[in-house]
Amino acid sequence: MLKYTIKRTLQSVITIFLIATAVFVLMRMLPPEKFYFDPDEEMYLTEEAKEGILQEAGLLDPLHEQLFRFYKDTLKGDFGVSRRIQRDTPVTKLISKKVTISMKNGAMAMGIALLVGVTMGVMQTLNKDGILDHIGTGYTIFVRAVPTIVSFSLVMIFGAKVLGLPSLYSTRKGAISNIMPVFCLSMVSIAGYAIWTRRYMVDELTKDYIRMARIKGLSSRQIMFRHVLKNAFVPLVQYLPASLLDTIGGSLLVERFYSVPGMGTFLADAISKYDVNVVQTLTLLYATLGVLGTFLGDVLMTLVDPRITLQRKEESR
Repeated sequence: MLKYTIKRTLQSVITIFLIATAVFVLMRMLPPEKFYFDPDEEMYLTEEAKEGILQEAGLLDPLHEQLFRFYKDTLKGDFGVSRRIQRDTPVTKLISKKVTISMKNGAMAMGIALLVGVTMGVMQTLNKDGILDHIGTGYTIFVRAVPTIVSFSLVMIFGAKVLGLPSLYSTRKGAISNIMPVFCLSMVSIAGYAIWTRRYMVDELTKDYIRMARIKGLSSRQIMFRHVLKNAFVPLVQYLPASLLDTIGGSLLVERFYSVPGMGTFLADAISKYDVNVVQTLTLLYATLGVLGTFLGDVLMTLVDPRITLQRKEESR
């Protein structure tokens, strides 16, 4: 366990380091004045004045020197200030407000997806080839086949016209304005958990130990919930942390669609306005969340099923 943890930690650090480096280099390929000066400054400052300011800020230094400063500042927790969105405001201060919103919505979406998706998969298995199985399969096909923007539009139309829900996020309307964004965030995950739960459970039902349990006189309910569901849930557990963190970080379209002021909307604004420090910090945060989710998934799987060890899993790869 210790050996595996050390190895994965080193791999994670290297991955995050490479992603941060790539983003920094790509952003520095833009002309410095493109992202450093606001429109008013570009209009009124002379070229000599701009060059002097850029020189003082270190943006005209060789790339390797800028990169070294970036590493040093990042290790100290200094991610710079916003130059375009809220001028001279620390990036960490701006992002902290957005992270809270995205994490709350992401956690609610994954809770709904897990509860509804696994329940749907169990019901499909219990009613294999029946009406509930066909309904669940139809939902999965619809969600996966229809373009996301179309399904979000249908949810918005139904929610606003039929249920009377707010079509845009508003802090004044409280939790009710979160209903449609959270549901849209959970739609694909519901389908994913349902189809995989059904697939694993159907596969478990064909194994020899299930036949032996029936011979011993266990009821179908006991077999389903004591053995089949437990064993089928083990592979799903590995992806729970990654799915949660991906939902938190991958809500760009949903947040833009419903005007939710979370990380996804903030990243899109930062990219469109060339706010380099914000883009770099959010990318680093997303990379960290993704790496952390993968690692936690492996650990959680061993806790659910003690027969699985990280060392054995590692050697089998």
